[in-house]
Amino acid sequence: MDGSIGLGHAMLRTTHESQSEHQPASLDERFWITADARLDARTELLQELKRRGHETQPGTPDSELILHAYAAWGPDCVDHLQGDFSFGIWDARNKQLFCARDHFGTKPFYHAQLGNLFLFSNTLNCIRKHPAVSQRLNDLAISDFLLFDMIRDPGATSFADIQRLPPAHVLACNEDSVSVRRYWMLPVSAPIHHKRPSECVEQFQEVLDRAVADRLRTNNVGVLMSGGLDSPTVAASAQRILARNGSGAGLCAYTEVFQDLIPHEERQFAGLVAEALKIPIEFQVSDEMVLWKYPSHQNHYWPEPLHLPWSDGGLTQMRQVAVRNRVALTGFGADPALSCLLSVHFSQFLKKRQFGRALAEAIRYLAVEGRFSRLYIRTRWERWFASKSQVPYYPAWLNPDLETRLDLRERWELLSGAAAPNEAVRPVAYKAMADPMWPALFEAYDCGVTGVPVEVRHPFFDLRLVDFLLGLPALPWCSDKELLREAGRGILPDAVRLRRKSPLLEDPLIALLRRPESAWVD
Repeated sequence: MDGSIGLGHAMLRTTHESQSEHQPASLDERFWITADARLDARTELLQELKRRGHETQPGTPDSELILHAYAAWGPDCVDHLQGDFSFGIWDARNKQLFCARDHFGTKPFYHAQLGNLFLFSNTLNCIRKHPAVSQRLNDLAISDFLLFDMIRDPGATSFADIQRLPPAHVLACNEDSVSVRRYWMLPVSAPIHHKRPSECVEQFQEVLDRAVADRLRTNNVGVLMSGGLDSPTVAASAQRILARNGSGAGLCAYTEVFQDLIPHEERQFAGLVAEALKIPIEFQVSDEMVLWKYPSHQNHYWPEPLHLPWSDGGLTQMRQVAVRNRVALTGFGADPALSCLLSVHFSQFLKKRQFGRALAEAIRYLAVEGRFSRLYIRTRWERWFASKSQVPYYPAWLNPDLETRLDLRERWELLSGAAAPNEAVRPVAYKAMADPMWPALFEAYDCGVTGVPVEVRHPFFDLRLVDFLLGLPALPWCSDKELLREAGRGILPDAVRLRRKSPLLEDPLIALLRRPESAWVD
């Protein structure tokens, strides 16, 4: 670009604003950006920028808004951004590269420093193709994968020469140094109380609709929908917004089902949701999927080891979505955000000797519509009062030299132990939302990994919605996802809305392993 840096970009257009977007983009020839970004709360950001003297238009692409934010606030621009983003900005005057990754790590970011060469990309395989990057493995990262099914160091990859930029971190690079710092941690939400239950439901629908609307700035949208509560709630919000706006955008549901492999009810319940919302639905029958079948078409391959035994089914579904959409929504995030332990909830009252309130809460809990039909006492007893003495299994088949050199047993004991306590309204929900599995899951859906041109978006990881949900008490709203059940009243069919949450009657992985063609696994 100017003798110091080169930027490149391969465009996947997934928003209305991106239809006229060109990258790398420049602001006054001083700031240059390449970004994989989709911003939330654009109206608020436009107003903030205007107060700082930056005139932008409603149709300005997200990457250019980030450039204006950097011009206005410098490295602190990330404090004013919400959404899914991974970007690098070159400051030509100061000869500095500034990079950032979004709060939950929805967008990947990789980098490598080799002498005076610095490389970065949102696609791991791009960096791996550079001739200066070796194929040498990161032994500790590979060991983590063997122990935990994922890399536990958020800054590491499977390759010694390549690092990740962890979620909620920024990176600054100049001729003298490379520095990385955290700019955000999941805050402890203030407790939320409502005078009337209807107020809570209305506020939830309002915040959810804002989160979904910011992810609907495109023509056609798919929803990866089950027959449960989470993704149907997202689908209902999307359909409500599209109808209210009179948008010509199409919404279609996509559901993975099993026909003969195992007993499976998703086709029935997901079909009921689609019928109630008046949206088309496409089913993908995964009975014939092949275990641990990784993509090999068109020279595409997983950049790192992934513990995805049914990846064949997931990739097939993504290709199905890509036929008519460039965007897919999920219900990921509702489970952790609404998780709770009622034993902790009631013990807080008992410690404060608030016996009357504890009794009133218990009565109100049992009086909820359909509650007795969903009590499934044994499951709840195990969930509420599960033994904390259960520990994961430490594998006996690890290479002894590797185990000793990297102190793997000590690492396993440390990372398998209890997480540090927190002061959140529902500590178990806070811990679940901050789990390192989420960035790993998001990366597995990224088109740089799948090779499928579909951007997957997760409304329940919207910062505004997370803040609201983590402030809610366990009762009455979080236990048994009562909030979603109430929000779906008159919208989702009661057969789904009041459905008992139950695991699959049989594990499809076990069923597939019984097949003769899976004998190679042994």
